[in-house]
Amino acid sequence: MNNIVDTLNQRIASRIRIERESRGWSVADLAGQAGVSRGMIHKIERAESSPTATLLGRISGAFGISMSTLIARAEMPEGQLLRQADQPVWQDPQSGYLRRHLSPRSDVPVDLVQITLPPGSDVPMPAAAYIDARQLIWVQQGALIFREGAHLHRMAAGDCLALGPPNDCAFINRSDAPCIYVVVRANLAR
Repeated sequence: MNNIVDTLNQRIASRIRIERESRGWSVADLAGQAGVSRGMIHKIERAESSPTATLLGRISGAFGISMSTLIARAEMPEGQLLRQADQPVWQDPQSGYLRRHLSPRSDVPVDLVQITLPPGSDVPMPAAAYIDARQLIWVQQGALIFREGAHLHRMAAGDCLALGPPNDCAFINRSDAPCIYVVVRANLAR
């Protein structure tokens, strides 16, 4: 799986550069919009540094797209059926958070993403990563604490949460076991 993750990291790096250039932005422009250093943007675009989930959330938010959309644009085969072996998998180098894009590329404005959140993880996401979308979080295994602004939602297997308006948030696993959940994202603007 490491080769698949490495290839996806390279494609994400290339996609970030394409998204930036298609907007006519310099590296400094993207850095300013995302609140990230120019040096870090350079390293990410050259695939010299793997971005964290939080950093990808900031960059995709600066582009006005979701992290799911950014990754889907980086590597999604065409077709109605997306087999498990072809589903893009990305691992956050900081937390070990594992993200699998489940839904095939289509004109249906919904993305399904499965996350495996390791024990002891706390992965923050900026509100900008959720603009123009509505989301559900469905816990499949383990326990998840989801911080939405100042509110904490304590969730167990089978629980499903509809998120409110975009707000800074965090996905937290304080247990000793991995937490697996699915994010269902309805994109309001494509």
